[in-house]
Amino acid sequence: MSQWYVYILCCADSSLYTGVTTDPQRRLREHNGELKGGARYTRVRQPVELVYQESQPDRSAACKREAEIKKLSRAAKKKLIGDKFPAKTL
Repeated sequence: MSQWYVYILCCADSSLYTGVTTDPQRRLREHNGELKGGARYTRVRQPVELVYQESQPDRSAACKREAEIKKLSRAAKKKLIGDKFPAKTL
């Protein structure tokens, strides 16, 4: 079984995008258009920066945690991200 990750990206327009993957660095490259397969949302908001990731034991747990994070307010997400939150978005 592979390790799953929940991640948060900060987009060029300062919006936040949350997703799940087994390879955060590959997924970041996809979102930035370096590889095929990025999300439609991030395609027009490049470049994006990986500002948070946490590991989960399986896809189910990762998707549940993704849903929890997506329900958080922007302020709560900024608190979760902590000092990795880009200064340009404060």
